[in-house]
Amino acid sequence: MDRLDRKILRLLQEDSTIAVADIAKKVGLSTTPCWRRIQKLEEEGVIDRRVAILNPEKVNARVTVFVSIRTNSHSTEWLRRFAEVIVQFPEVVEFYRMSGDVDYLLRVVVPDIPAYDAFYKRLIEKIEIRDVSSTFAMEQIKFTTEMPLDYLPVDK
Repeated sequence: MDRLDRKILRLLQEDSTIAVADIAKKVGLSTTPCWRRIQKLEEEGVIDRRVAILNPEKVNARVTVFVSIRTNSHSTEWLRRFAEVIVQFPEVVEFYRMSGDVDYLLRVVVPDIPAYDAFYKRLIEKIEIRDVSSTFAMEQIKFTTEMPLDYLPVDK
C-alpha cells in the first residue's frame, strides 16, 4: 500500500459516493489507474463495503445506551448462543467481548427510555445474564466511521 492508496482511502472514507474521476484528480492519477487501485483495495478486503450513514435523529434512534453485561458462564457454547440472541436485535449496533470487569459491551440505539426498557426485557427473557448495567449517553462529542490510516505500512 503506497501513499496514493492512502489518499484514495481517506477520500472514500469522507464520501464513498465521490466519483472515481474526482478521486483521480485529487490524488494525481488518471481515471483508469485510480479505478484499478480502488478495485484492488476492494478485492483485498481493505474496503469492506460502502454504506450510507444515517442521521439518528431522522430515523428516530436518538438515545444511545452502552450496555455492560457480566455472565457466570464463559463456555464457547454459551457465547455462541448469546451471540445468536444479540445479533437478532436491530437496536444493537455494536457488540464486543471485553477484558476486565465487564464480559460484553453493547451499543444500543433506541428512540427513548421506554424503548430501551422494552429491549432490556426482551434481552433478559432470551438468555440468562448475571448482571446488566446500562449507561446512557448524554451528548455525542465525537462520532466517526473513518479508520486511522497513519498506522498502515507505506511502500515507497
